[in-house]
Amino acid sequence: MSVTAPSTLVAAADRRAARHKTAVAVVYVAAIFLSTMDTTIVNVALPTIGRAYHVPTASVDSVSISYLVSLAVFVPASGWLGDRFGGKRTLLTAVAVFTASSALCGIAGSLGELVAFRILQGAGGGMLASVGMAMLLRAYRQEERVRVSSVLTMAIALAPTAGPVLGGLLVTDLSWRWVFYVNIPIGIFACIYGGLRLEKDHDLRGEHFDVAGFVLSAGGLGSAMYGISAGPGHGWTSTPVLAALSAGLVLLVAMAVVELRSPAPVIDIRLARDRLFTACSAAMTLESVGFLGALFVLSLYYQNGRGLSALASGLSTAPEALGVMCGSQLASRLLYRRLGPRRHLIVGTLASSIFMGLLAAASGAHSLWWIRGDLVLMGLGVGQVFVATQAAAFATIPPRSSGRASTMFNVGRRLGGALGVAVATTSLVLVGMPAKSSSGSSGDLAAYQVAFLVAAAANLLALWPALYVRDEQALSTVPAPRRA
Repeated sequence: MSVTAPSTLVAAADRRAARHKTAVAVVYVAAIFLSTMDTTIVNVALPTIGRAYHVPTASVDSVSISYLVSLAVFVPASGWLGDRFGGKRTLLTAVAVFTASSALCGIAGSLGELVAFRILQGAGGGMLASVGMAMLLRAYRQEERVRVSSVLTMAIALAPTAGPVLGGLLVTDLSWRWVFYVNIPIGIFACIYGGLRLEKDHDLRGEHFDVAGFVLSAGGLGSAMYGISAGPGHGWTSTPVLAALSAGLVLLVAMAVVELRSPAPVIDIRLARDRLFTACSAAMTLESVGFLGALFVLSLYYQNGRGLSALASGLSTAPEALGVMCGSQLASRLLYRRLGPRRHLIVGTLASSIFMGLLAAASGAHSLWWIRGDLVLMGLGVGQVFVATQAAAFATIPPRSSGRASTMFNVGRRLGGALGVAVATTSLVLVGMPAKSSSGSSGDLAAYQVAFLVAAAANLLALWPALYVRDEQALSTVPAPRRA
């Protein structure tokens, strides 16, 4: 009878752990790329969808708004679902739901069917973000998180840029239905790869589902997301928007009261007492407001202010993704360790805000290369903030609370992105966005320039929470210096 040596067992366990880490990162990056890209790739196809279904532009906006509202509704339950049924099962189910609903969106025979399938798609997207992040937090040691954060940042940055480029190609050369079909192969790969490589994790079967907290949080976040998304188009003083925002505020306040008394809240408001987590989450939310707001304005500027096609607009935005990808590597390999989380966040916020504001000046230049160069530098700064916040935010969060902490972090990021688009659109409307022009003279571009400055100002607000970050609290996330 042979006896396996302890060293052999340890080596086998280490190999399984390494394989699981890689699998979690691959599946989560693929999933977050899909759900993030979906918000921009579909926008390119909206005019074509409206013509296909013979509906006005105001009606076809429901395709985007329904997805965002569904995301907000299902995000609160994601942390509990991951804890209750296990991360692997919940994450793969979420990816499968997202993939299947993408196929259904592609075959939708009416606008009503498409909106219904988009709601289902949002349910999958809302679950996968928080569950995948919680799995990452549990799989990687704290000193490893800055490295994995750089990979996540590249996916988060590339997805909004890839959407318009890929969407323009698909709508022009194939059909609007392909903006949904493109999700299918990536989703199938993530499900098969994750099913084979992810290790089954333990669930927490003792905790009951907080029904009251879920109903209040889902209703509050869904109403708030609808109001924020519909406000620029329908008017902030319109009855539906005011009703949605008011209902959202009342429900969220009621949710906070209920959750503070709940022994197992679906959204753990008590986590806000963690100073480091709250500061990093707030910084990420505000950076999302400025970053996604600026990208939205940039797309309109390229297409309406400079007369570019959707494809050319997407390609001209690509330098931003290049900057973020390079910046994330610079952050994880050098700056986070050298500067420490607090100074790293401050430097990144200042840099991204400055170059975001300089888009206002660059947009008046005759050559687009001024904008492209500025976008690279802006992306470098954004990469610092994304890596620093994701690496440091959970340093003082106990493993048992990582699922609910991930939920709160992703709620802020999602609301920040929607608010950024809403603020940018409102700025354009208030100043008076000109009709589409092929000349793009600087005299016609005042609305875009003001919107860039507003996005930069919103982004600069992230300095406030960054000042509350304490390096000693996040010391465990700082990698040790590499030995020569």
